[in-house]
Amino acid sequence: MKAQWPVAERGRVDALHVTIGRHTSSYGQKSAPTRERFHLGSSYREIFQTPGTIGFAAAAFVARLPVAMVPIGIVTMLSQSRGEYWLAGAVAATFTLANAIAAPQISRLVDRLGQFRLLVPTTTLSAMAFTLLMIASRQKWPAWSLFVTALFAASMPSMAAMVRARWTELFRNRPQLNTAFAFESAADELVYIAGASLSVSLSVALFAEAGILASTLLLTLGTAAFVLQRGTEPPLRWNEPASRTAAIFLRPVQLITLAMVFVGTIFATAEVCIVALTREWGKPNAASLVIGVYAAGSFILGMILGGLKLTAALHRQLLVAMSLLLITTVPLLLADTVQVLTVTIFVSGIAIAPTFITAFGLVERHVPPAVLTEAVTWVGTGIGIGMAAGSFVSGWVVDSFGARNGFWLSVGAATVAVSIVVVGQRWLSETPAGIEANSQRAGSSSF
Repeated sequence: MKAQWPVAERGRVDALHVTIGRHTSSYGQKSAPTRERFHLGSSYREIFQTPGTIGFAAAAFVARLPVAMVPIGIVTMLSQSRGEYWLAGAVAATFTLANAIAAPQISRLVDRLGQFRLLVPTTTLSAMAFTLLMIASRQKWPAWSLFVTALFAASMPSMAAMVRARWTELFRNRPQLNTAFAFESAADELVYIAGASLSVSLSVALFAEAGILASTLLLTLGTAAFVLQRGTEPPLRWNEPASRTAAIFLRPVQLITLAMVFVGTIFATAEVCIVALTREWGKPNAASLVIGVYAAGSFILGMILGGLKLTAALHRQLLVAMSLLLITTVPLLLADTVQVLTVTIFVSGIAIAPTFITAFGLVERHVPPAVLTEAVTWVGTGIGIGMAAGSFVSGWVVDSFGARNGFWLSVGAATVAVSIVVVGQRWLSETPAGIEANSQRAGSSSF
């Protein structure tokens, strides 16, 4: 069996084409470059020409829509059926926090036992709990039943981690993996753009439980379609030594997860401040448009980055992306009209995709394959924790000091995130554990 080795590429953009000098390397040994030309879109065509990729990517997109639909769906459902916003928010927060705790544990078991064996029972339990939650809301069951069902519903697995694990297994240590991660980052943006609005629209237009019902169906059908595609499922690595250590105890995972907590704070703060500012300016309906523009900036740049072959070291790319995130949050403090806010929030959004792509790329490079799914889930959990904390703190800042001053929290969070990455450069630039594991397995392979 032939070993897969890292590929370094140098390129320049020339009109609609990119010319690449490709060097195949084996730990510093470079061959003579060959030159080829291709359109930017060819990078995406290349990854989707691999058998099975279209199927599992489409199924994972459907299955992860509930991530954006459920929290706002719970709030909309219970606020309509019970008329108590505090209860609706408390139940939604219970689900979000419980899922943030449970998802990495589920992913750790997935790394040991396989996607099919874990995703089927956990998704079934989550779907049953969502069903009971809808019944409890409709039938006016006691309030405690809402919290209990929300806790069990939190067994919903992290499909973003599952799909990235499959991409990694296909393209480990190859430039196509960067394209795949860029695609998934863009897909995440679409999930948050479409998911929340779809959930609210269904509950308002049809009946209170419609948003949760739709998310339950999407979770069930999407996960079923995903797990049935066994050909691309990562192999079991439960007997590898690395599987005995939890991913969160690895220093690169700790650093990236902590940095993502503050990145999540930036996202949540931006959303709270946008809603508060547009309401203050007498244009509350503009909030959804501005938030959509925020995600659109990330989506557009993410798709562009996926078509490029960057040669800089990933830990340097993360530092640049984080610095860009800090720089682009500062102009938000100057927004005094909806038009200015829209432009500045779009510019701020362009730094999101590079941050996500490089963060997940670093995790893949520094984590043994035996704990990859768990590690990716921890990064996503960090973002979720940051968003929850950011929503709370930014709300207090807005109430106490005004809507525009809420963006100071974004600037502060971005500064801390950059500082973490600066301090962590030594650990993030060390020899990747994933490559070490690959080299050990490939020691007897021939070229």
